[in-house]
Amino acid sequence: MFARLPWPLPALLAWGSAWALFGGLLGLGGSPWLALTLASALGVALSVLAGSWWRRAILGLGFPLSLALSGLATLPAWAWLLPLALLLLIYPLNAWRDAPLFPTPTHALRDLAAHAPLPAGARVLDAGCGLGDGLKALREAYPQAQLQGLEWSWPLRGLCALRCPWARIRQGDIWRADWHPYALVYLFQRPESMARAVAKASAQLAPGGWLVSLEFEAVGLTPQAVLRCPDGRPVWLYRVPFQPARSELPHHDINRSASAAVA
Repeated sequence: MFARLPWPLPALLAWGSAWALFGGLLGLGGSPWLALTLASALGVALSVLAGSWWRRAILGLGFPLSLALSGLATLPAWAWLLPLALLLLIYPLNAWRDAPLFPTPTHALRDLAAHAPLPAGARVLDAGCGLGDGLKALREAYPQAQLQGLEWSWPLRGLCALRCPWARIRQGDIWRADWHPYALVYLFQRPESMARAVAKASAQLAPGGWLVSLEFEAVGLTPQAVLRCPDGRPVWLYRVPFQPARSELPHHDINRSASAAVA
């Protein structure tokens, strides 16, 4: 996977691809404007596959910055704002405070329904759905559910809708959206976001509702169960009303005990 290649190989591949496209278009007689736009767009598109925000910035801005330093392109100074505009279109400023765009692994949630059963037609939200990998994993677990995704970035929202035509994908802020209608909310955010997610879920999810987090736990709460992705990362399951953590009771890992059960 591109994002898991050793650094700086993803950056070198992204920059090399953008330079190859730029040179190829110029060689075919294309205008410098078109070549700059398409090559910058390629770099920004590849940055979607990067992990942390600073790697996304390096991938997205690496080509135009190297082109500017090379002196090969004779464009007005303001033209170099184009790559930045493309990057901000994909990653609006407030979205950089949330999780990096990193896909949910394949089959990561395949055991979810066994430990968090939902009735047919239940509404399930992927909060921050990105390109739709989380929705695909949720569909594997809940084929009869009404799956919905919420994504701040308009371009990512559009790409997700193309990849997941069976789900309802909306553009919006996951923190301002109403979680009341959902039986389960799935997150792949950041450790710093979990306290905010817990507070919102406590206030808006109905009793019996589920908050599911890939990789990052809600510190201070006792999970209903902890699943394991194929790559070993944990999937934390919490049910409303949330239970405070009790130090004498270890977190329950279903891989270590066959007795995990849903209350």
